[in-house]
Amino acid sequence: MKYLNLILVVLLFTSCKSDKREESVIETEDIEQVISKELDSLQRMKGDGNAVTKSISIEYKQKELIEKKDQRSEFEKLIINKSYEIQQPDYTINFKYPQLDESLNASNRNFNEFITDYYVNIKKTVSDIEASKILCDSIEAINFREDRFIDYKIYIVNDQLVSVLFYKENFYSGAMHPSYSFECFNFDLNKGVFMKYEDFFNQGSEEELLILINERIVNKIQNSELYYDCWELSASDFFESKNNFVINDNHVEFYFDDCVMCPSYTGSYSIELPLVDLLSVLKKSNSNLLMVDKNQPSR
Repeated sequence: MKYLNLILVVLLFTSCKSDKREESVIETEDIEQVISKELDSLQRMKGDGNAVTKSISIEYKQKELIEKKDQRSEFEKLIINKSYEIQQPDYTINFKYPQLDESLNASNRNFNEFITDYYVNIKKTVSDIEASKILCDSIEAINFREDRFIDYKIYIVNDQLVSVLFYKENFYSGAMHPSYSFECFNFDLNKGVFMKYEDFFNQGSEEELLILINERIVNKIQNSELYYDCWELSASDFFESKNNFVINDNHVEFYFDDCVMCPSYTGSYSIELPLVDLLSVLKKSNSNLLMVDKNQPSR
């Protein structure tokens, strides 16, 4: 009986000690979970902060483009503003584009037909959107939404040259922010024809002009006029976008899609160069509408 009591005491002591160890383990696990949750929370806060900063930068970058002044109000007799809007459950189309008054010059029809039939082309846009929604997952097809938006800036040079910038915004459901792309057209009002890079610049001058553009980019980054995350253009990117320029006053401004010159979340979509800095690459011809006085100071 004495031995039995002794055994019971030992078992009771062991049980109490084991319970304390289990409680200790549980408490340790709880502390580790709390610490882990706090770290995750801090990491999310840090990530959200970056996201908020990028979102603000994107909005500023786009606002700067949208609010950029052009000359449409100064040439109301020539320019007719057009718009086309479609609202559907799974997509939105909102296009704004210019037409030129054909009563002033019959050749303005060349501009109007090209912009309407080729660039805007509402029927093709709707067809492309509908084709992209042929998905196997019907639920995913319902949830997928696409918004397409086009607007423009327009400039007139010496009443002879119409220079138009189209900026296109595409937004897809699930994307963090819309993407921007650009297309520029230069139209000779006297001849009624569209003009290309070779009509203004020397044949084979792309490499020299690329050097001038990259020097301008580096200079603006060093002077904090352009965000430091931007970079110099590659030869392939410039050759692909060499016709994407507008002429405004005494400047040529080249436009580039998102992530070509700057990241999508900051920087700029364009780089501007004074005409007097481009004399070495401009065509020396009386028919070149970009020729300027060599004595004109660079700005």
